[in-house]
Amino acid sequence: MSAPLFRRVVAIAAAAGVAGLSLTACSTKSDDDGSSSSGGKVTITVDCQPVASQKELLANWNADVDAFQKANPNIEIKSVSVGTQCNNPPDFTARLQGGTTTDVFYGYMTDLQQVLDSGQVMDITQYANASTVPTWDSIDAGAKAAFSDGGKVYGIPTKNYSMGLVYNKNLFQQAGLDVKNPPKTWAEVREAAKKISALGNGIAGYSEYSAGNTGGWHFTAELYSLGGQMVTEDGKKADFNNAMGKQVLQTLKDMRFTDNSVGAKQLLQWPDLLTNAGAGKVGMFVGAPDATTAIVTQFQGKYQDWAMGPMPGQDGPAKATLGGGEGYFFKKGLSKEQVEAGLKWLAFQKLTPGKGQFDYVRAKPQNNPVGLPQPQLFTVGSDAYKQELEQRKANANVTVDDFAVFENNPVPVKVEPPNAQAIYAVLDAAMSAVLTDSKANIDQLLKTAEEKVNQVLATGGTGS
Repeated sequence: MSAPLFRRVVAIAAAAGVAGLSLTACSTKSDDDGSSSSGGKVTITVDCQPVASQKELLANWNADVDAFQKANPNIEIKSVSVGTQCNNPPDFTARLQGGTTTDVFYGYMTDLQQVLDSGQVMDITQYANASTVPTWDSIDAGAKAAFSDGGKVYGIPTKNYSMGLVYNKNLFQQAGLDVKNPPKTWAEVREAAKKISALGNGIAGYSEYSAGNTGGWHFTAELYSLGGQMVTEDGKKADFNNAMGKQVLQTLKDMRFTDNSVGAKQLLQWPDLLTNAGAGKVGMFVGAPDATTAIVTQFQGKYQDWAMGPMPGQDGPAKATLGGGEGYFFKKGLSKEQVEAGLKWLAFQKLTPGKGQFDYVRAKPQNNPVGLPQPQLFTVGSDAYKQELEQRKANANVTVDDFAVFENNPVPVKVEPPNAQAIYAVLDAAMSAVLTDSKANIDQLLKTAEEKVNQVLATGGTGS
């Protein structure tokens, strides 16, 4: 699971207690209002500065601001910390509706529509190009599309992920499977899971989520892999009560009760599965590259145990995979100089190999993982991709080759459906049923889920 997505799940659960959405500016150089240009100096406010508890990340951010301003003495960056609000959708919506966003403000790929609806965002099409963002032509087209509408650009992608098949190399070897050739289809996943689970000792050949919104999230990813979609093209109706939706649930039910290859303990949430993975009890699961980071940093696993392949498909490569990410929008009313300054800052801090988030020389001694193919911002084979890969390999503290099969076989990315978390909560019930009840009626589960999701879509996510 992508860490940003998990933060969103947690944040939504806690959103009811949030209050006090004022912005606290943490200026590096100045205390002016951060929204005007005068005296030849352009000032812009930018949010999502790391919080104080993230000492290394905050130090890196401040160092980047200093370096950028020294190289661009006519630009002043006013960093604004909004705490955890950058990862809390209700808080983001409140700032957006209240008109209190910064000049250059952070958002998820799935936020575009509400940003457009707010009337608070600027069309930056004429400014977004290789002259303002040197790596623009290398940035993944799908990532760009997530911040575009009707041929117009409203934001700049700065981080993204897509899901694939994460697997334990040790268990693959013990089960006689080829570590360099992970399963490419769901039928192959099923066969491999049987071999791995036959090792015994409480090992699940394949592990799956089914609670805390994560079950519905994985249902979505697996439906995408078959070529399906969660909602109709107009976003008004559920579109998973069909043969593909049934296949997702039937495969999992068969793996649970016919093959006995997914473990007896079910109703797993995000930390449950990764705890088992860190203990060496999981052969395979669906996740993003940074799932391995969580296994190591939070659940006592080892990087060298894990590798990754692309999302499995029906009879070959997956038709699509679930992905997402984040970026920055520009507040309506900015001057040309402010937009160009914001783009220049994002190019420096987020989109240049060797700088900012891609400063692997800095990241390696800080024990941050270097070698994972995430963010996947650059198109495979592009100039920026080649530069980033070369630097990633040169400074890797994670084995780059373990993710080569995943990285070199990209699958088209589909983003989350509208009202994603509410929809995921509905589908948790179907996922948990097929993994806990051998008599679960899949047709009825899908019908019930369809009715509830239609209600969610009709009521804007409230479900009532």
